[in-house]
Amino acid sequence: MDTENPSVPTRAQSRIAGKNHPHQHTRQPHARPGGVIHDNTRHTNRFTVIGNHLAQHPELSGLAIGLAVYIQSLPTGARVDIKTLAARFPEGPTRIAAALRELETHGYLRRTRERTPGGRIVTRTVSCNQPGHHGTGTAADTPSRSTRRPAPTKRPPRKLLPTVPRPANTSPTLLRTATDLLVGLRRHDPRLLLSATDTEHLAPGVAAWLERDLTPSAVQRALTADLPPEDLRRPAALLAHRLAAQLPPPPPFRVPAPPPDVRHPLQNCEGCDRAFRSPDPGRCRDCRSDLLEAA
Repeated sequence: MDTENPSVPTRAQSRIAGKNHPHQHTRQPHARPGGVIHDNTRHTNRFTVIGNHLAQHPELSGLAIGLAVYIQSLPTGARVDIKTLAARFPEGPTRIAAALRELETHGYLRRTRERTPGGRIVTRTVSCNQPGHHGTGTAADTPSRSTRRPAPTKRPPRKLLPTVPRPANTSPTLLRTATDLLVGLRRHDPRLLLSATDTEHLAPGVAAWLERDLTPSAVQRALTADLPPEDLRRPAALLAHRLAAQLPPPPPFRVPAPPPDVRHPLQNCEGCDRAFRSPDPGRCRDCRSDLLEAA
């Protein structure tokens, strides 16, 4: 009665998928020394399902993957513009904007610009947990290469920038001042980084403002005030629109001031020896009047 049964296990063993299969009798090797060991607990609330195609994406940066996970965990309607994300994370607006462009390139974000009934332009952002799939249908945890990265499509030709005002005076000094002003806009907002072609297109418009008695600092404030909080898809187009739509009126015509009164030298009157001002020697006004009365 006290004989132990060697075939009975000493304690209950939990079944681990893939390692305790009833038809698999080979001994599984242990994890490599120094490799990761998962201490997992099943989530029952407040969790988000993330596919390995995102968590292990071979081309996305770590910041882009982290932002994608964070955005997918947010409720519908939450703000995910650059300024909101920069306030939430230690990375600055420039790095966050670059990471969002990565997610947009690989299909994890879709951003479109729409006009509200009030006339304001806003950016609508759609987060895709599986690029290439729409709706709520199920799919494999790891999609194929063609699903994860859609085939590149031919990009439509870039629209021309809006026309800008032209200055009456096209001096090189005025255009140089306008160009320096445009190049310095990125110091006020990193999103206003302009290419050389865009700067050349916008410089005459800025020169038209400067020749209307506006200082460079006043033009800079007009171009950078009340910018939309979301990412600027084409900052040069926004600046061109402002240069044309908000062009101030020309300064009022100024009538030149009359020349100052000419002051004649002092002369001694030949009649009364009194000093008076006259271009030529002679008599003063009183003495001339006396002569006229006598005559």
